[in-house]
Amino acid sequence: MSLLAEDTGVADLGLRWKPGFHALGPAFLTDLRPTPLPDPYWVGRSEAVARDLGLPPDWHSSQATLAALTGSLPIVGTSPFATVYSGHQFGVWAGQLGDGRAIMIGETEGGLEVQLKGAGRTPYSRGGDGRAVLRSSIREFLCSEAMHGLGIPTTRALCVTGSDAQIYREEVESAAVVTRVAPSFVRFGHFEHFAANQREDELRALADYVIDRYYPECRTTDRFGGNAYAAFLEAVSERTAALLAQWQAVGFCHGVMNTDNMSILGLTIDYGPFQFLDGFDPRHICNHSDTNGRYAFNQQPNVAYWNLFCLAQALLPLIGDQEVAVAALESYKTVFPNEFEGRMRAKLGLAEAAEDDRPLIEGVLKLLAAGKVDYTIFWRRLSGFMADGNVEPVRDLFLDREGFDAWMLSFSERHASTDRALAAELMRRTNPKFVLRNHLGQQAIEASQQKDHSGVATLLAVLQTPFEEHPGADAYAGFPPDWASTIEISCSS
Repeated sequence: MSLLAEDTGVADLGLRWKPGFHALGPAFLTDLRPTPLPDPYWVGRSEAVARDLGLPPDWHSSQATLAALTGSLPIVGTSPFATVYSGHQFGVWAGQLGDGRAIMIGETEGGLEVQLKGAGRTPYSRGGDGRAVLRSSIREFLCSEAMHGLGIPTTRALCVTGSDAQIYREEVESAAVVTRVAPSFVRFGHFEHFAANQREDELRALADYVIDRYYPECRTTDRFGGNAYAAFLEAVSERTAALLAQWQAVGFCHGVMNTDNMSILGLTIDYGPFQFLDGFDPRHICNHSDTNGRYAFNQQPNVAYWNLFCLAQALLPLIGDQEVAVAALESYKTVFPNEFEGRMRAKLGLAEAAEDDRPLIEGVLKLLAAGKVDYTIFWRRLSGFMADGNVEPVRDLFLDREGFDAWMLSFSERHASTDRALAAELMRRTNPKFVLRNHLGQQAIEASQQKDHSGVATLLAVLQTPFEEHPGADAYAGFPPDWASTIEISCSS
């Protein structure tokens, strides 16, 4: 049980901690303590993450736990720190960055890093206050768990705590802290930092740490003549390709794919101006700050490859041969399309590949784009058609009935010899009923700003199991209201 020791002023979460990233030393991080926030309160909690961490069932019953996860109490066995990294932002070298509002609590004995986002200034805050607002914290909390529910690699979120302390953004808002959890928060930008500063010893130490911890198979590979660093780059490239295929298949826009927002483990990280598509628009830009559309939905796969090229440049002093480094990126060009087609084939209920699958996939995406058809609802209704044979709910989504009918004929012919029940089950497990649409998040945020956090809990429950029907929750699966298109999400979100 979590408790507050009156004589020491610390909280004990009942977890055992190990050095982890902290053992790399002061060249990589700065030791510091979070800055307390007054009168914290619970906003949202993920019991699934609590179980993964090994917290007891009553972990949230203690005021000491609440204070500790808001940054107001030290946690027994931890040595908090912030890490330094650099990166390219919107395609431009930004120089030194770092954890400007994230403070690592430590790594649990089970191998999960715990981080407080919004817990105060660090040496890398670059003039910022190191805080996060309630609005953005709820969005990150919900989307972290929503992505996990969708089966997409992601950082997780244990909880959001709030405080009435005032934070100044475009307007005055209340403060909040997200407790984030991941096997590692190392980013492409960590490697870029030491490469840009010609600190090869630190670059090698970082690479060795990540390889030995997360990519040990690279030590014994025969790829690239046994070059472990090239094999590491290839493995990261392939994980990233698979991640991007999942994003594109589910209609997820990240919004700010800077190199410092790219996980070395191929996780979705740093939820800021994200959005799940409503009407399908391949050129959709979800980030109001992205005036040139660099991170538009259809640009994400290419941007990921560009970011991997930056990582390759950073690792070049270790790889030792530019041609080998470029070769290590090559598989991205096959892994991404293969993974994407596989995901889309499953969405169509096709368990096995056939030569005419690609035109079938491309054809439906063109139809969806031409009519700005709601992406999530289309796929869920198509799953329903496979189960009950009623095509009208799907057909009603399209103004171009002739185009839809022609595609539907090809789709039905492709399924002529398949077991419809098995195909329907595959589609139900692949096409979610629920995603975190912007307007749903906004409604939960507005209620929480009035101290009603029930909407966060209800939304979390459906998003954690988004493929289930959840009777009574159909309002969370309907079309977005007209006002949803007026929501603007920027980098400050």
